[in-house]
Formats: sequence, structure tokens, C-alpha cells
Amino acid sequence: PRWNVVCNNIVTSSGHELPWVENMRYLGICIISSHIFRCSLDHAKRSYYRSLNAIFGKIGRNASEEVVLQVVSIRCIPILMYDLMEECFLTQSDIRSLDFSANRFLMKLFETVNTEIIKECRDYFNFRLPSIMLVERRKKFVFNYANCINSICELFHD
Repeated sequence: PRWNVVCNNIVTSSGHELPWVENMRYLGICIISSHIFRCSLDHAKRSYYRSLNAIFGKIGRNASEEVVLQVVSIRCIPILMYDLMEECFLTQSDIRSLDFSANRFLMKLFETVNTEIIKECRDYFNFRLPSIMLVERRKKFVFNYANCINSICELFHD
């Protein structure tokens, strides 16, 4: 409950002050200050769009849609999903934002804004939205955790 209280800066033994910040990057993940553990998606989305534009800049419309979708699935979607750890709390608006980013790419690729056409294209090319991938990753995480046999996991099973 005291996550937003102003505190004195921490002073190191050499006299340097460590200021309190609203967000920080650790191992490529942007952690933001909140009453629960939260991650910011802004950096991931910027990197995702940057990689998409790089792919479109190189191959443009010369390659088939199937090839472009395969390259994007292998190269760009992992960038978007990188900081979405299984235990990171995402709001519904965060999840919708991720899906929107993927759908905007499909709208650009297929040159349409019709959501029904985009849905059919996703189904036809088996292109999964980030929200679906998150559910699958969480299920896999929970399954692996439940089947983990070591002394640390045993402490938390009971």
C-alpha cells in the first residue's frame, strides 16, 4: 500500500545517491512502479514495430503473405512477447493492446481494415494472437511448475 510514498534517496558507502525512479529496465524488461508487479509494454511494442518495418523495408510486397507471416512469427512476435513473463500482471487493456499491435500488422499486410477478413486470415495462416500465446505459455509454466521435483519447488507445493 505504500508503493507511491516519497522516500529519502539511498546513499552508497562512496557517497553516491541512488534516486527512486518510476520505472527501470532489468534484463530487457521495463518494470514500472505500482502496488503490484507490473511491466511496461511500450518498449516491447516499439521494438516490435521497428522490426516489422525493417522486414517490410527489405522484402516489401515481393514475398508471399505466407513467407512474411512466417518471418514475422519467428523474428517479430518473440520481440513483442519477450517481457511478458508468466507471472507478470497484465490488465485487459494491456492484452488488447498486444492483440491490436498484431492485428494492425495483419491489416497492413492484407491491405484491409475489415476485422472479419483479418480473423479469417489469422485462422487460414494459423497466426495466433499474443493473448492466445500468453494463455498457452501460462498453462505450460503452471504444468512445468507442478511437475517440478526439487527442494525449492517442494517448499511451495504445500
